[in-house]
Amino acid sequence: MSDVAVQHLRIRLAAVHRALRLAVERQARLAALLTRPDLTPYCVTDEQVGVLLDQVDAAAGAMTEPAPQPPPEPEAERDLRRRAAAHGVTLPLDALATRFGLTRVEQDALLLVAAPELDPGYERIYAYIVDNLNRRLPSVELLVTVGADTPAARLARRRALGPTGPLRRFGLLRACGAAPVELAQELVLGPGVFDFLLGWGGDVGLLGHDPGEVRQPQPQVVPPGLAADRLARLGRALGAGEIDLLGLWGCPADSQLDVVHALAAAAGRPPRVLTAGVEDDLRVAAALDAVLWVPTDDLHDEPRRSVAEILSGLLARSRVPVCLTGVKPWRPASLLAARAYAELTVPVPGFRDRRAMWSAALPQLDGTALADLAARYRMSGGELRAVASVAAAGARVAGNGRPEPVAAHVEPAIATVTRHRNGSAVQSILPRRAIEDLVLQDAQLHQILEIASAFRAWPRIAESWGFARRSAHGGVKALFTGEPGTGKTMSAEIVTGMLGLELLKVDLAQVVSKWVGETEKNMEAAFRQAEESHAVLLFDEADALFGKRGEVRHGTDRYANLEVGYLLQRLEASDGLVILTSNLKDNIDPAFTRRFHFVVHFPRPGAPERRRLWRLAFPEEAPLDADVDLDALCRLDMTGAGITAAARTAALAAADAGSTVIGMRHVVRGVARQFQREARLLRPSELGPHAHLLADEPTPG
Repeated sequence: MSDVAVQHLRIRLAAVHRALRLAVERQARLAALLTRPDLTPYCVTDEQVGVLLDQVDAAAGAMTEPAPQPPPEPEAERDLRRRAAAHGVTLPLDALATRFGLTRVEQDALLLVAAPELDPGYERIYAYIVDNLNRRLPSVELLVTVGADTPAARLARRRALGPTGPLRRFGLLRACGAAPVELAQELVLGPGVFDFLLGWGGDVGLLGHDPGEVRQPQPQVVPPGLAADRLARLGRALGAGEIDLLGLWGCPADSQLDVVHALAAAAGRPPRVLTAGVEDDLRVAAALDAVLWVPTDDLHDEPRRSVAEILSGLLARSRVPVCLTGVKPWRPASLLAARAYAELTVPVPGFRDRRAMWSAALPQLDGTALADLAARYRMSGGELRAVASVAAAGARVAGNGRPEPVAAHVEPAIATVTRHRNGSAVQSILPRRAIEDLVLQDAQLHQILEIASAFRAWPRIAESWGFARRSAHGGVKALFTGEPGTGKTMSAEIVTGMLGLELLKVDLAQVVSKWVGETEKNMEAAFRQAEESHAVLLFDEADALFGKRGEVRHGTDRYANLEVGYLLQRLEASDGLVILTSNLKDNIDPAFTRRFHFVVHFPRPGAPERRRLWRLAFPEEAPLDADVDLDALCRLDMTGAGITAAARTAALAAADAGSTVIGMRHVVRGVARQFQREARLLRPSELGPHAHLLADEPTPG
């Protein structure tokens, strides 16, 4: 790589050297006209002024002439490029030109700045051309002069080599020190550029970066209805100057990129995003005839108030087209008064739009898969691109040279993108158990299956069949009631697993706070995390949060009722699947109960269910002795959680005793321990023929 890179530089420097010689000759002719050995060191003579006036007059008169086209590339360069391509190699200078959109003139300017790194002799040549021995580094004046034969060509180069040109905007060239005028500004290469040009390695993507650049997302996944109609109309108005300030509100942060790009495309202008230097951003946007994108979500915070005021003042003074985006509107009155303002509330993508967005991101999927994904996930454009990228990479790796179908890798990719996002208020539970592990009576089992089916079907019937207009809230809400250990939490895990989602269990110790307003803030964080992770939200033992509102007798009672009121509103606003569990249904405020689509009561298991539970409690690998009497065990009044705990205790007792099998005596010990934990009395008569095994148990003191 290094050899072909050096050969390429040698070929290109030959043309640069010819331009340098011409520049030196021009300077020599001018110096000959201006030199008066007797007077030049002391003053400017009349003759010299006349020569300079003729020169600038001719330059001004030729400024409007078209700049000459650059000469065609030499045959030697084309041959070298073909040989490099045959070996799968891209010449470094070509890689820079492609990545940053450099013209041949800009490439030559880059080589002129790089040349003193190859030989210090270039510095004195540069000083001679600009007629100043104190300016040996390449300057804007030098880069404009060398190779430009006409004033029009020099003017075109001046713009390309200015602060808004690609070389300096991306940081391939950097200003060295301060200069009184732009022509005198000296330039040096950005870090790593010289090594890259010589083929010594480096990542072209790290050599330069324009912080204001907004790259085109691939694929673009704007909701079709939005892109084709209202947004396009506003974009054309922005491009035509009918408006110069547009607000797009209600759009999540990760979807704003797609919407802004669609707007800029309709306006016929490139988009640029606001960075730290507002005035510089406005100048660059004006120079590039761009739309300046200003995300506003963090401008509402009190610590950012002064920043918001400064930004509003600068935007009011400018006439650069500006697009404001945010979840909540940001509308400073002074800014709206100074600009021609319009706004659009971006609608939440409906089922059809989500299906089209999934199709744009993953065109390999069939209609059934697209509909299922659109029903279960409300993903932004950024998330969809991430899923598509991760799924494609997974298919390539799994295929071992021949990619597998992408469809098989979509679900794991979704899990990678959405799950395990940090949050102190919730605990992530990855569903591990299936419907076969759930032991319930038929009525309750059918209800559990209905919850999963309803969540998949709701987006379709809500939007395609119009039920969303008749319903006060979306999503699916379920309440599980019953005694501890009857399978409420397990059922929530199984429903989540059937949907292929993540289960987020709210940590009530982290949510409930004695400080006014903190509980609501923590609850909002939990709901927001579930929505961003596309997860099922579980409130286990939710009585503490969703309890009945009472009569206001103390100041704290009013705040407690406010918390319940907030939770009512937030529960309605959630479009996801929310499950609450409670030991007693009567403990839940009736206002919550009315908002549940499913209320499932989990009774204590009967004898048939207990038999199945005992069978499931011991894994197939467990060495269960033949004397374990399931008929006797299933007559004991125990919950599923109690049976599982008793089986585990029995296995520990057998291992502690050095037994190779889990016998009935170990199981009886496990049952006795479980009854003790539940503060219940295990009577020998309940064990039937195995009552004598209970006599071996020590009496609790």
